Amino acid sequence: MPSILIIDDDAEYRGGLKIFLEDKNYKVLEAADGKEGLLLLDRDQVDLVITDIVMPEREGIEVIQAMRRQRPELKIIALSAAQPSILRIAHTLGADAAFPKSLPLDQIAEMIDGVVRG
Repeated sequence: MPSILIIDDDAEYRGGLKIFLEDKNYKVLEAADGKEGLLLLDRDQVDLVITDIVMPEREGIEVIQAMRRQRPELKIIALSAAQPSILRIAHTLGADAAFPKSLPLDQIAEMIDGVVRG
């Protein structure tokens, strides 16, 4: 069963995505900010990280870059409710994919499946 770490300061969005992905047979870990996410990555084996971009403690771009240095093979998806240009920057700086939080969950699941299996 693939393992996913969701890093997002929006507890409601993070929790909803976790429930949705668990229903799709993923093991899901959660972190409320980038600092906590990096600690979990050190402690637990994960196949994919889904990280928000705009967060307290450590921004998503910093998290992506740190994770790329720590585990270059790790699959990373960036998400954000902010401007689309931020998602393009995240993709350029190391995310395997990027999507807006407004994307329907079924489309998010397709993107996740593609990155995990790709």
